[in-house]
Amino acid sequence: MKKQSRLIFSVLILTTALWSCTKVDMKDTLTLKQSIDQGAVNLNSAVSSISTSKAYGILTVNDGTAKSFDQAATDYKVYITLDTIKGVYDYKPVAKHDRWNWSLMKYFTKTADNAKMIVNMPYSKVQHPRQLWRFNPSDTSLTNNFTITVSDYHNDYNNFHDFDYLLRSEISVDNAVAGQLNINFVKSPATGIAYASQYAFTDSITANYKYASGDTIVSSFGISKNGKLLYEEKRLSIKNDTLRFGHEHKYILTIGNVQIIRSNGLKDAIVYLDGVKQENATVSVVDNDNDTEGTVCKKREIQITFDDGTTKTLSELIGTSVSNIKTIFDSLHQVYFAAEVVDNIAYDIYYKRN
Repeated sequence: MKKQSRLIFSVLILTTALWSCTKVDMKDTLTLKQSIDQGAVNLNSAVSSISTSKAYGILTVNDGTAKSFDQAATDYKVYITLDTIKGVYDYKPVAKHDRWNWSLMKYFTKTADNAKMIVNMPYSKVQHPRQLWRFNPSDTSLTNNFTITVSDYHNDYNNFHDFDYLLRSEISVDNAVAGQLNINFVKSPATGIAYASQYAFTDSITANYKYASGDTIVSSFGISKNGKLLYEEKRLSIKNDTLRFGHEHKYILTIGNVQIIRSNGLKDAIVYLDGVKQENATVSVVDNDNDTEGTVCKKREIQITFDDGTTKTLSELIGTSVSNIKTIFDSLHQVYFAAEVVDNIAYDIYYKRN
């Protein structure tokens, strides 16, 4: 009986091993068409998850303003660190008067000390940031069911061409973590521009935007899940004095394990599968006349002709996700939430209006 059990167990192990090998072999032999189809499915699933999350509506909020440091006066200077604004603050609007007896509203009250800046406020105010500084009598009955927790922050602003900005924050709704927003933005006459912003959602999905100036200018926007890249658009402008306009331009689109690369001077783009050039596939890239950046979320169209002669366009593959990808891209670039909510509250605390 024991011998028979050992035999059955050995057969199960062998069967499992063979099935695993078969599964790997099947994955490794996916065609270009199958790979890009699967990449599109994974991307659409991630974008759908993002767009239905609470964090999406919060982080992509836009009341029509841009980054706070983009709007500052030319002679404005400020240096705010986390140490100068730390503590727990609750939204609690009350009337007060200044030294000249002018009527003012006090919106936030410090309720506790803390090494971080923690702000509790109504979720409805976050959805419409301009209403944050407008008082209605009914606001006194609102529940503080939204929390911003800032673990690192500094805003060293000298002028529009010289500043250093850092934000590490987490947002929660009804005491449940909804996501994170991280920004690092440095602009200097000496070193140029280095910008990075990231949304992190609760289901291990992240969206990132980066820009860096220099001899090679790089800008990229990507969506990942569990650290695996699902989608990325990257543009490079590489200094090359031998060229007519002094720069070589390159566009790289990644969907899963498929990569499409287009360089200036080449008629067609080149497609790669797992890093291997697909000799029998061709790619055509068509830009909308109004698309100054040349990106998918701004009407760039890409058509792939596979080795069997069939074609597919990117809009066919990810058409339902393009509008949401554009919203994420724009908000990561402009970071409305940081400017309209986090920075304005930080200014309010820093200038002792509370």
